[in-house]
Amino acid sequence: MERLAYLTVLILLLFSLLLSACGGNHRENTDDGEVQLTMSAWGNPAEIKVYQKALDAFMADNPEIKVELVPIPNDGYQDKIMTQLSGGKAPDIFYVGSEWISKIVETGKVVDLSDFLSSDESYVKPDEFAEGLWGAAKINNQIYGLAVDCNPFVLYYNKKVLEEAGVKSPQEYYDEGKWNWDTFAEVTAQIKESGKKGFILDGWSGPLFTWIWTNGGEMYDEDGHIILSENEEAQEAFKYISDMLQQGNFTYSGSLPQGQGGDAMFMSNQVGFVGAGRWYTPMFSENKALEFDYIPYPTNTGEQQGTVSIATAYMVVNKDSKHLDAAMKFASFYTSPEGQKARLEGNGNAVPSVLGADEIITEAEFPEHAGYLLDARNKGRVDDKQSVVPGMDKEIMDIIDLMYLGEQSAEQTIQAVTKKATEMIDEYRNQ
Repeated sequence: MERLAYLTVLILLLFSLLLSACGGNHRENTDDGEVQLTMSAWGNPAEIKVYQKALDAFMADNPEIKVELVPIPNDGYQDKIMTQLSGGKAPDIFYVGSEWISKIVETGKVVDLSDFLSSDESYVKPDEFAEGLWGAAKINNQIYGLAVDCNPFVLYYNKKVLEEAGVKSPQEYYDEGKWNWDTFAEVTAQIKESGKKGFILDGWSGPLFTWIWTNGGEMYDEDGHIILSENEEAQEAFKYISDMLQQGNFTYSGSLPQGQGGDAMFMSNQVGFVGAGRWYTPMFSENKALEFDYIPYPTNTGEQQGTVSIATAYMVVNKDSKHLDAAMKFASFYTSPEGQKARLEGNGNAVPSVLGADEIITEAEFPEHAGYLLDARNKGRVDDKQSVVPGMDKEIMDIIDLMYLGEQSAEQTIQAVTKKATEMIDEYRNQ
């Protein structure tokens, strides 16, 4: 009897320890008392200051929730987030690029926000976001990421560099209806002859799609199949880029010395044009010696405003957060009209992704032609074909990188891209 009693006590003790261990792995989601959240994003120092404005506004409205911004350098950001997710150490809320959101969703580590967005706790509703910005963040009406804002592509031009090269203002060409690819080739050639760089081409899909779409071309059809080898306008864009690089009118950012980028060269008056969204504006505006303005990308279709790529990042919520309710509440605030106004007013780093907040741009005092950002947003779009297949964007851009470096012709690149995309799309759909 004593042995039986001893065994019974031992079993109960082991059972109790087992329950305790299970309880230790159970995710806490009680937001009683002060809650500590972490948020990660990439960005230059000026952009980080912009992000912080929204955190401060949220914490002023929700003093029981503290949010710490933990910046991660852009170079290596994706790899670091993926490593943190797999190790259970990712931030509660973090930025995800539109080109790899599908890869993050596939991990199963981020929250479907659909139900929360419909609740009274949410600061923003799905129908407040501009159409065309969801990309791969919305799958079968399940919302895994919220567009924090958006960045339609425009060209920044350095007034001093153009003036020294004897180039008249791009605005004059635009007003004359002559702001097209031929003009851009002539202008960048003049700048090159003056000893400066004409245009810095960045090596990711946003700039590539902008050149394709401003020529009326398409790389993919409506069903997501690649049509590059059949679409003459898209092929022309590849050849134009290749020719401009070979002639020295364009300079590929990937060929620049380490640590030297288009933004730094622009601020030191070494290049005439860089292509980007509004994210350079805060940094450029801080340089009082720099004179710059926006101009739409030149088109080759006869239209003044072409379809450009819209860069966006999505805010996602880590499914393993100990404070899911607070994390989702913060994500909804950050992307709401209130949160975006807190970040983007003045010389903010982006354009609102929600409707009804255009005054952020129209009332901006600098630069002069800020309205071109809204024109670009209204006609632009987020890629939702290349980015939807996990890993395909990187594979395709790695191939195109060879053309940018002068190691492969446009024709060879078109063939290689078509082959790789076809393989990856077929594999993805046959899973």
